[in-house]
Amino acid sequence: MDLVERVKAILLTPQSEWLAIKQEPGDLGYLFTNYVAVLAAIPAVCGFIGGSIVGVTLPVVGTVRFGIVAGLAAAIVRYLLTFVIVYVVALITDALAPTFDAQKDQPNSLKLAVYSMTPYWLAGVFLLIPGLAWLAILGLYGFYLFWIGLEPLMRAPKEKALVYTAAVVVCTIVISFVANAILGIFAGF
Repeated sequence: MDLVERVKAILLTPQSEWLAIKQEPGDLGYLFTNYVAVLAAIPAVCGFIGGSIVGVTLPVVGTVRFGIVAGLAAAIVRYLLTFVIVYVVALITDALAPTFDAQKDQPNSLKLAVYSMTPYWLAGVFLLIPGLAWLAILGLYGFYLFWIGLEPLMRAPKEKALVYTAAVVVCTIVISFVANAILGIFAGF
């Protein structure tokens, strides 16, 4: 798998790319070292640079920056939590499969969780400039990718795929709140 080609394909031609992904092994070590490890670094590094080096300009106060040590700690924790979040989302996706008449398949649920996070990681580049951080909302495209990936990978019926996606999204939001609370502890806010 060529990383750049996979990223382009999952973003631009997701329907056909999910079919190609379905044929590949869902090896945790391979996916984490060759895909997650690279792309998850984008929001971690960009968030560090944006928060600790560029800083946020506030009216009356001026430019506010996080300390280098706190920013670095937050970046490392953000990076490590990404692996945990992806794995937990895969477990939830697999566990919920029978509820939505889909087929349990741990390797495919892992591939679904990993590749549907691609837009979120790429949108992390907007954290370089704190004023543009709101553009990270473009990462929500990942929910669409997840939704259309459910049918080929988890064999979810079309009529239940949207509700299945919503259930996983709600769980992901809860997991993200917990992760952000942990991140806040390390960042000192």
